[in-house]
Amino acid sequence: MSQTLAQKIQSNRFVITTELTPPKGTDLTELFARADAMRPYVDACNLTDSPRARMAVEPKAVAHLLLDRGVEPIVQITARDRNRIAIQSDLLGGTLLGLNNYVFMTGDQPQHGDHPDAKGVFDWNASDMLKAAKNLNAGRDASGAELKGGVQLFVGATANPAGANFDDEVINTRRKIDAGAQFLQTQALYEVSALEKFLDAVKPNGVAILVGIIPLKSHKMATWLNTNVPGIRVPDPLLGEMANATTLEREIATGIDIAARTMQSVKSLCAGVHIMAMGWENHIPAMIQASGVRPSKS
Repeated sequence: MSQTLAQKIQSNRFVITTELTPPKGTDLTELFARADAMRPYVDACNLTDSPRARMAVEPKAVAHLLLDRGVEPIVQITARDRNRIAIQSDLLGGTLLGLNNYVFMTGDQPQHGDHPDAKGVFDWNASDMLKAAKNLNAGRDASGAELKGGVQLFVGATANPAGANFDDEVINTRRKIDAGAQFLQTQALYEVSALEKFLDAVKPNGVAILVGIIPLKSHKMATWLNTNVPGIRVPDPLLGEMANATTLEREIATGIDIAARTMQSVKSLCAGVHIMAMGWENHIPAMIQASGVRPSKS
């Protein structure tokens, strides 16, 4: 039997995760095709939870179907739509479906999504959810009641090493680690110095850091990320490289090369990478192979 994501991280294998967004509807044909294509190259795949507060099919159901296809899932759970009862219930129910990997986040405000009149719950934050998962692993719910049957959850959260307020981000990340995070997936990074500074301040103490990788598709995309996504900084030299890629073919090659170089530069500092391909899932094998971090999943 192949190792699980948790076992790979515990054995110091450099892991590669990515993510897929379940559709607004029940047709999973495209998602399955992408998952099947990535299966030989990645160790696990996040299933997002109605990102940007735009309603999509519930991720645990999709994750369970991916298990049947040999893809290990990581289920995202946001605090936006659930109170503490529902969150714990979801974790227990997921265990019955064979789902043990979760990443917790607060979630986007509903008014920014496609159901702007929806009421957000936000009963807990990510640290609260991590504490609850730690309690469940110890055999008790958040109120202290004993469980009938245990769980073995492998849980994580997000981090933003290049966030606008560095000190606040360090404090928040330490809070998540202290609450029981076993891994952290970061916002996309393009400078190894930002990761080094963050790790020196946070001192993750054995918590697996999976560095976010967003491949740059064009100069326009790179400048858009700088302007519109908090915590992402594409440095001027990389902007210049993308500006010099004047054909689609060169844009693709340059984007793959930058992603591969970034992966190689962070390899010695982290437990793995989390590739947010944003429609470039078909280029993930080329990124991994060009990086040399691990030619393929074995």
